Amino acid sequence: MDLRYPYTLPPLPYGYDELCPAIGEETLCFHHDKHLRSYVEQLNRALVDCEAGRSKTLEELLRGLDSLPAQDRVPVGRSAGGVYNHLLYFAGLSPSGGGEPSGALAEAIQRDFGSFFAWKRQMAEAARTLFGSGYAWLVSDREGALSLMALPNQDCPLTLGLRPLLCLDVWEHAYYLDVRNRRGDYVERWFSLLAWPLAEARYAAPW
Repeated sequence: MDLRYPYTLPPLPYGYDELCPAIGEETLCFHHDKHLRSYVEQLNRALVDCEAGRSKTLEELLRGLDSLPAQDRVPVGRSAGGVYNHLLYFAGLSPSGGGEPSGALAEAIQRDFGSFFAWKRQMAEAARTLFGSGYAWLVSDREGALSLMALPNQDCPLTLGLRPLLCLDVWEHAYYLDVRNRRGDYVERWFSLLAWPLAEARYAAPW
């Protein structure tokens, strides 16, 4: 994501009603226009007095948090994670999504998880059992090995030297208007919307 300061709110890659009934229009509107906007505004405020961060892209910020002045690392990292994580989450959904991956990513899932269905089961378990708020992630390392992780709040795998391929937002605002506290139902709906071409392209991209 080659985004830089000052950050603006990017539009969704689909209409607010195009993920219905899996994700409702009201949920998507609040999630994007209120929650993501708030992180964009927080990030801009955090960078006003952080000259070292203003010249970096969003990904460079998260990969290089340790290079920022100590007093800036938490506010910049928290808000930059909120922007990046949400943008990847929204980009990873599609009205025509679902199904299974293909190509090199499909082969890697077979190799590292045993099967697509084994990956799906483990991904769902990571999302359902994450305590509190956060994201479940499918990530790769520099050698192309895949793994799953569940990170709290707006923590991002980029800070750990990993490449995020997909993320599943399990903050309650992502699903509560649609399914109340039934996070497992929301997780199953997420699978039906997955934009596999995005994950395939990210997996194939050079480091």
